[in-house]
Amino acid sequence: MSQELLRSLVWMDYRLALLFLVVVPLVLSVWVLVRQLEAMQRLLVIYWRVSSLLAITVYLLIASIPVGFITGLMARILIPIGLWFWVDLNEEIEDQPKSLLKLVLTSWRWAASLYCALGAIAMLPILQCALSTTALNQPFCQVWQEPPFLFREFFHRNLTPPFLGFFGIVALVIYVLYLGYFVFVRLAKQGRIAIEQ
Repeated sequence: MSQELLRSLVWMDYRLALLFLVVVPLVLSVWVLVRQLEAMQRLLVIYWRVSSLLAITVYLLIASIPVGFITGLMARILIPIGLWFWVDLNEEIEDQPKSLLKLVLTSWRWAASLYCALGAIAMLPILQCALSTTALNQPFCQVWQEPPFLFREFFHRNLTPPFLGFFGIVALVIYVLYLGYFVFVRLAKQGRIAIEQ
């Protein structure tokens, strides 16, 4: 595959991620908040918690930390799980009367899940970039870092990549601790019920 085709695909992937994983859920979050639909609100809160791993990935890649490639893949695996895992939320959303909001939310869940599944498969070759810092110098790996570098130029121009990487590492440690607590404590206690008991 040529470098220019790869670059086009990478940028298309980041644009689709921005659409499906940031813009649409943000609009849905506001819409659901205005309508005060509790089950949908809980689902979107869970979504934002899970998908925060994507933001962490961006900060890790800004600092050229190889684990960022692994966190990007893990985010694409965890997002569909977070969207469909909860039995009680799925039933409550299914029981809602037909409405445009329900249709949009359900369509987005399927679209985001499909996008993440296909993206996870497509990301498997870039795991080689996570194997060592020397692999990061390869053009194949550097292409995947271009969008995070542009993000830094827009939002953190005055901050150094090592500082942003440190922020990403701290956020990743907190994320992993919370995920561990969830899997080993809350999930064992509550099962697939989203409402805290």
